[in-house]
Amino acid sequence: MLTRRHIRIKVMQSVYSFNLGKGKKLEDEIVFFKKSVDETYDLYLLMLALFKSIKQYVNEQLLAYNKHQIIRDEKHLKLKRLSENRFLNFINEHIVLNKHIENKKFIRWDLEFIFIKDLVEEMISRKEFETYLLNDRPSEKDDLRWLIKSFKNTIAPSSYLYKYIEDHNLTWSDDLPLINTFILKTLKQLSLDNSQSLKFSKSIESVDDLEFGIELLKKAILEEEKLLKELEGKTPNWEAERIAQMDQVILKIAIAELLYFPNIPIKVSLNEYLEISKDYSTPNSNNFINGVLDKLVREFIDEKRMIKQGRGLL
Repeated sequence: MLTRRHIRIKVMQSVYSFNLGKGKKLEDEIVFFKKSVDETYDLYLLMLALFKSIKQYVNEQLLAYNKHQIIRDEKHLKLKRLSENRFLNFINEHIVLNKHIENKKFIRWDLEFIFIKDLVEEMISRKEFETYLLNDRPSEKDDLRWLIKSFKNTIAPSSYLYKYIEDHNLTWSDDLPLINTFILKTLKQLSLDNSQSLKFSKSIESVDDLEFGIELLKKAILEEEKLLKELEGKTPNWEAERIAQMDQVILKIAIAELLYFPNIPIKVSLNEYLEISKDYSTPNSNNFINGVLDKLVREFIDEKRMIKQGRGLL
């Protein structure tokens, strides 16, 4: 589920946290890093549980219509169509998903009644739902197409959802775009005839990726003095302590990767940290970091301090 870039981002978060917390121990930061990686999967389950809560809310509304003999109106028709969506039912009744959710006590969408209500109202008021509703006998393909559009246009962009995620876990706000992309990919591959089409991938598939993250975290913290010394003379008009804190963290990790990870191509490292700087630092950081790393790479190569193993790694 997590890519190497997201591993790097989590290392960046850990190094930043370590720098802010006086007296912190490296061992504690490694525990935080591993926990952050594991909890990415929890966010995935939380988002899947949201589909279940939408389905359950709709069922409750339809029961209220029947119990109180409310006149069947346009809203009833819309809720009925939503309740009949085959793929929403597939997720709601998925045995493996239900077992996963039962083991996660933090998943309590039932406490967010207003949010679920507003979300459903928005889902059934959008143009794509009106089009979906006009089809008297929607096919499986129609059901899935609408669910995907609804996730992309209504659920994923929800500002309340983002705030809810951020309030519950600080690192989740950075993980949400990745998880939304993964869910979108999963939805597109769903098959009503195959329960295994709903994926339950681990947060991190490769042990190598986790070990890479831990080793990079260690190097960035244990070799901090050496890494900061590399910046001397490479930041015109800026002393190391005056560089924006996030820029300094990104530079330290990038330098550590360039110097201590011989199997990672230079271009890969440079591209990764330049992309990360676009999302996590100041508007001018990208050019600044690009300039500093470019100087350092040329110096490391000239001084033969950066040895890359394997063909094409330069």
